[in-house]
Amino acid sequence: MDENLRDTLLEVIESSLEAQLRAVRRLRSPIPGTRKAGAGAETAQKVGMSQIDMAYDILSSGQALHIKEILAAISERFRTEVDRESLVSALSKRVARGDRFQRVAKNTFSLLSPPMP
Repeated sequence: MDENLRDTLLEVIESSLEAQLRAVRRLRSPIPGTRKAGAGAETAQKVGMSQIDMAYDILSSGQALHIKEILAAISERFRTEVDRESLVSALSKRVARGDRFQRVAKNTFSLLSPPMP
């Protein structure tokens, strides 16, 4: 094998391995801007809940809530931040389909019918 070709091939392999190692290290390190939940606290990642499921859980008290109140309750209960526009959009789509939610006032949502115990 030509020495120049061998060096080029080894450089490509080395670069590939370095990129893979950086990716693994990035996956192992905590994500900047996230906070760890306290011991025993519910988190959306642990229970695998979507934003809609979290909102449904919050609204299952039977009370209509403004989006600000829903977001605050999600933050407190699930220890995660949800994007306001994303949640409003998702809830609005569900309202339009008649799926679980209704809009009772501007940016205020409730469940179509109270959940069964």
